Amino acid sequence: MFKFASLLGIASLAFGQGISSDKLQKFEDVLALSDSFDPIQAAYWTGLPHHRRTPFAVSPDGTTAFLAYLNSKKSAVVVQQVDPSSFKAIGDAVNVSGYEAGGLVAHNDGFALLTKTDATGSSNLPTDNTPVATLVRYTNGAASWSTELNGASSFGAGQMGRTATPDINGDLVYSESAGLYGAYYVVTAYDGDASGHYGDAISYVSDKGERKDDTVGTNAWGCSHNTGIAFEEADEAPFASVCAEDHGSIWLNTDTRGMSGIKIAGENTTNGVSGEPMGGMSGSYSNLARLGTSGAYMFAWQSRGCVNLKQDDWMGAGFTQCDPRWLNHNVAVAPLSSKNALVGNEAISEVGAAEGDKQVIWITEDEDTDHQNVRVAAFDESNVLVTYEIISNPTCEPVPLSCSGTFSGTGFQLVSSSGATQGSALTDTDVTVSGDIAKMADGRLCWPYVKQAWDLSAPKDSGTATSKMSFACISLDGPTSASSSSSGNASSAV
Repeated sequence: MFKFASLLGIASLAFGQGISSDKLQKFEDVLALSDSFDPIQAAYWTGLPHHRRTPFAVSPDGTTAFLAYLNSKKSAVVVQQVDPSSFKAIGDAVNVSGYEAGGLVAHNDGFALLTKTDATGSSNLPTDNTPVATLVRYTNGAASWSTELNGASSFGAGQMGRTATPDINGDLVYSESAGLYGAYYVVTAYDGDASGHYGDAISYVSDKGERKDDTVGTNAWGCSHNTGIAFEEADEAPFASVCAEDHGSIWLNTDTRGMSGIKIAGENTTNGVSGEPMGGMSGSYSNLARLGTSGAYMFAWQSRGCVNLKQDDWMGAGFTQCDPRWLNHNVAVAPLSSKNALVGNEAISEVGAAEGDKQVIWITEDEDTDHQNVRVAAFDESNVLVTYEIISNPTCEPVPLSCSGTFSGTGFQLVSSSGATQGSALTDTDVTVSGDIAKMADGRLCWPYVKQAWDLSAPKDSGTATSKMSFACISLDGPTSASSSSSGNASSAV
């Protein structure tokens, strides 16, 4: 319907080849966990099962990898060093006080973790013991510093109010060029003008743990009821950011940090629900990828399309809401030429327009199958991997909630830097993507997942605790010499 193609795709080394089953490696149950892990987190509003995030990161020199996960008691985040070839444990795990594994950066000498913790201090603390977002740095196995990002010392407290973070639903990135960590996370205000409301915030922190509230791009309050946050590093602040709010739009908001900027897409939303375009609860990771060392990016999300545009009376003139094209979700991508510019046209906000999604690059266009948990990662400046879960015979709820049904595998689609699909998608029924997709030193893209029967047929707020973690990898040139299990139940068509 709205497929986008470009001659730029001809430059791709893998043009037309796609992802074949021999390029997928599985390392099943290879990592023994020092503490058990509950792999399921219930979705916001619907209670349907989501993957509880397991952040995964590889050091700049490629020799060190780390996995983070929340233990099943939900009392600590466990960070385990992992061999980047075998994915087996190296040394003892580190237990970090915290209630969510919300983002991870690997360094040559350790790691930085975004989590949520109990606020410190004696006054102006969050109500109801709501936690705050906290960035923790470990060097050579020992804690170096810990920096609270909101709470009593919230940036901009005199404007919208002080904030807490009940769920991060965001990401942590690091720019070596800028010497800055960037965190994008959900907030709720517990005093001030925004008290009781939900939004998001962006914080920057130096290598020494100093919060840089004067850095360009720092923001105390952004998109409303944001359960969709995409964030990626840039050579200097502000970093590339995308938000999905609950009033009808997805914004490239690098320059605005709010419900404005460059409109990537119109979406069917309702007050309080943004429709989980970037994963919702425990999501918003691996939705925005930088293409190698270039200044280009790729954004990927799940969408119901956008038709019959109407005035958004709450936001006012120039803002619209729309009906869904489908009740099921399809996979969409948007290439960015820079951290603050799209390659193609932005979405329209024309009241009365019959279609508001003509600019969208669709990876799938299916009226009978749902697509969830969309992720993206870059092999290099020309080749990008898009992954998504396939749900057959879905029951899809309007308003816009989500879809339940039968999990029928994870799709792996190679696309060019322009968003053009390369060959056919691969489907695998064993592998899911529940942790960050990281690029390895040998060029593979790898991620952690829990080997389990993935059931999306009904709400579920917890799973069977596991003491093992699996990994999977995809390469452009086929498997490396690293040992792995068989590719199993893989097929070559979606």
